[in-house]
Amino acid sequence: MRIAQVAPLSESVPPKHYGGTERIVSYLTEELVRQGHDVTLFASGDSVTRARLVAACGQSLRLNDRCKDWIARHIVLLEQVFQRAREFDVVHFHIDYLHFPLSRRTSVPQVTTLHGRLDLPDLVPLYEQFRDMPVLSISNAQREPLPWANWQATIYHGLPEDLFQFRSKPGSYLAFLGRISPEKRVDRAIEIAKRTGIPLKVAAKVDPVDKDYFEREIEPLLRDSAVAECVGEISDEEKDEFLGNAYALLFPIDWPEPFGLVMIEAMACGTPVIAYDGGAVSEVIEEGRTGFIVKGLQDATEAVRRVPELSRAYCREVFEKRFTATRMANNYLEVYERVICRNSEDVLKEQSQIP
Repeated sequence: MRIAQVAPLSESVPPKHYGGTERIVSYLTEELVRQGHDVTLFASGDSVTRARLVAACGQSLRLNDRCKDWIARHIVLLEQVFQRAREFDVVHFHIDYLHFPLSRRTSVPQVTTLHGRLDLPDLVPLYEQFRDMPVLSISNAQREPLPWANWQATIYHGLPEDLFQFRSKPGSYLAFLGRISPEKRVDRAIEIAKRTGIPLKVAAKVDPVDKDYFEREIEPLLRDSAVAECVGEISDEEKDEFLGNAYALLFPIDWPEPFGLVMIEAMACGTPVIAYDGGAVSEVIEEGRTGFIVKGLQDATEAVRRVPELSRAYCREVFEKRFTATRMANNYLEVYERVICRNSEDVLKEQSQIP
């Protein structure tokens, strides 16, 4: 199958550090290539892939200080994609809704995976206008604000099976991995560590938009805490050791999480997850088996004490059954085939109506 994958330009594919969407695009692209498909990746020029790379810009935009207008770079990306669209059996977009007006005006089969939150009021009129666009969710919870959209499937994220090493013995610290922002609630993680007396390691990036929040709310907590340590952004290689050697991962979110990639990264290492209930958490974590789903600090503190009840081997087993890149790619291939078949039927119908 000739497949185009269209990635955001904010991070490389895969990203050097933080970047969930681009990481998933990489895992999907490489697995499709491994299975023998002809894949073209539209992404930033510093991406690394075995697919054919078409670069809309030389460097990922977050790392490019000279880039002031991200939309301009993505317009170039769209032009590149649609100039070549007829070369592909299907085009798979990962750039939200930017391409919708153009996709509506081409007969090339296409689908869009939505990676972000969909509960924003501004999105309602947009998706109402583009009800015909075939979209995919990354959790059932993600699609709840727009149940009437043209959903094709829910496909959970997946990781290469050999990406993380299983570690049977628990480590001695709690881990927080991701982004320091109000909705990620690293302040809760610090408080949980204080209450349990177990050290906390925070591996996270701070976006420019969250810099004031970090300096005002989080930096003082880290400075005054005897149990919390911030280690900054880490690479994939460092992530394996960071998560694998943890006692448990803390995922104390305060927003409708669309998926939560770090939860399955931890499970791949055998590390259980203690997560606040919200969004996709209950779809990813098996309560009392791969972690604990909590509603407050008292629940979370008790959950940390109950971690020895959980089997690290079972966490890895669930990862291998539910969250591998092979399973993810196969699910997407099923959708591609359906969309291609439906598109062919539509074209034949239109041709039959021509006098």
